[in-house]
Amino acid sequence: MNEMPMERAIRLARGFRPHPNPRVGAVVVDSLGNLVGEGAHERPGLPHAEVIALEAAGSRAAGSTVFVTLEPCNHSGRTGPCTAALINAGVERVVIGVLDPDEKVSGNGIAALKAAGVAVELDDSTEHLVDLDPGYFHHRRTGRPRFTLKAALTLDGQIAARDGTSQWITGEEARLDGHRLRAESDAVLVGAGTVLADDPRLDVRLAGYDGQQPRPIVIAGSRRLPEAARVLERNALVVSTKAGSQPGEELVVSPRSDGRPDLGVVAATLGEAGFVDVMIECGPTLAGEMWTAGLIDRGVWYLASKLAGGTGKNVFGRTFGTLSESREIEIIDIRKVGADLRVEFVMEG
Repeated sequence: MNEMPMERAIRLARGFRPHPNPRVGAVVVDSLGNLVGEGAHERPGLPHAEVIALEAAGSRAAGSTVFVTLEPCNHSGRTGPCTAALINAGVERVVIGVLDPDEKVSGNGIAALKAAGVAVELDDSTEHLVDLDPGYFHHRRTGRPRFTLKAALTLDGQIAARDGTSQWITGEEARLDGHRLRAESDAVLVGAGTVLADDPRLDVRLAGYDGQQPRPIVIAGSRRLPEAARVLERNALVVSTKAGSQPGEELVVSPRSDGRPDLGVVAATLGEAGFVDVMIECGPTLAGEMWTAGLIDRGVWYLASKLAGGTGKNVFGRTFGTLSESREIEIIDIRKVGADLRVEFVMEG
């Protein structure tokens, strides 16, 4: 093989987004070092990566080593436990990239394999495997989606002019990259104000793209959406504070004292519904509320090769009163996209 087995398993897993299940890739290597089977989990309800790889290997799986990016499951859901499939196939050794944070799995998969006499090894060189599916790990640890705030702004921090004009702050290359970001998300979240002002579809519009589209989520509260809103054509989930007050499928949550939806409850409910990675493309009012609620986990900001030269509208629509109100972030990537800069960060703590 030209690439190491675990590297190949990682590459296989990257091609799919089976949320709320994790991305997983598996490779079967016989005693002579030959790759005899491989697979990846494509979507919920379909066989897991280990099962696909074992079926491809057939009888050659006996005495083999299986390299799998995530700890095999030891419980039954839509499919049977992968530990049983590995044991029944006569696998001699399993190399695991990272432990599963899901409490139904964590440690149980390894224990079941060892109890059946299968040698188990954790690949110490693959700590970065959390980065294969960071939303999944976040979801299993917190019970809610990982929220990514996407923003396009001038280099001096304005997302729109005072009169609301904002198209287009960034160039075409940055806008296309934003669509690639959508393609990696389970859902795109906006507020009612964005729907009323722009009537977006919130879909992925990339040439040749035929993958899964993110589901639109609209935080509407008591502001009724138009029946003809284009997001409703895409099975939008509308968050409201009163049942029957919105067109389309509703997610009803209790209002806060000011009548607005409680975003903490919204986040927990979305997590229960299986949303793992949610991209935020909202205006400053909702962005500020998400910030205040501590629900922004990651940001991808496109800094345009433009200067506003004055104050228009900022990302969060809030006044920065004192330095102690700021929060620490870790900038994990900076690169040029066309004439603009793409800055990716995660919140610390």
